[in-house]
Amino acid sequence: MHRLQSSLLFLLAFAGCLSAQQQVKITDAMALAKSPDVRKDRSALEALRTGDFSNDEIVQILQYGDRDQWPAGIRTDTARASNMPWIQNYVGFRLCAFKQDSTMMALVMVPAASNLHMPEVMRPLADFYLVVPEGALQNAEPNKARPAISRGPHWKRRPKVEITKPADLYGAYDLASDSAGMEALSKMGMSGPEIDAVVFRSTERNWPDGIDNLASREAVLKKFPKYHAFLGARWDDKVLLIVPVEKNRRMPVAMRPFVDLYFVYKASGVSVKGRE
Repeated sequence: MHRLQSSLLFLLAFAGCLSAQQQVKITDAMALAKSPDVRKDRSALEALRTGDFSNDEIVQILQYGDRDQWPAGIRTDTARASNMPWIQNYVGFRLCAFKQDSTMMALVMVPAASNLHMPEVMRPLADFYLVVPEGALQNAEPNKARPAISRGPHWKRRPKVEITKPADLYGAYDLASDSAGMEALSKMGMSGPEIDAVVFRSTERNWPDGIDNLASREAVLKKFPKYHAFLGARWDDKVLLIVPVEKNRRMPVAMRPFVDLYFVYKASGVSVKGRE
């Protein structure tokens, strides 16, 4: 029985992924109702393993291919019904295609940076991934190369940081317009996609609901020192803190990151533990 199942899985999966990454739009919003988590779709997993993906890319796709990583505006049947007219406005990229039973399926990447135009409740805070039938998609022009996949900068070997003055946080800092800050990120060895992730998720509008505006933050500021943070970069009188999901799962729900977050702080508002 095990051999038969393995053989069927091999036959059902395409022997590899398509080489071109075509921009697509979702024309059948109802297809999202049956979209599985990528990690639970055996044919999708086989397509990833036999396709032109690095190990880091596969880890990223599996991590952000779960339904709970989707924006709130499309995560439930009720939300999708309310927002159905706008689902076709998502900018997506077909990463690969594979056969499941008699149906051609596609793995689609929905990049955060390409969907800033979406309504706030539908706007992704990080790239996420969907498995949908090819029949639910329509090619869009122009063709574009597959965007780089990035979880943001690595933090495990960076110094730990303690937040000592929570109110010294810059909630709406425009990092992209700070040339010294951007240079500091580059000097820390961050790639272009990593810097894009930092810029996008270092402002309050892309933070969890409980801290995404000044009024909400003031009510929980005393809890900010409980964040596990790491030094991302230092410039002028400022520092960038990396607040990883992995280390902050026990934070209050309204403050808990569901993707790695980034805080710009006054340097005097934090204490760096260890050597920089």
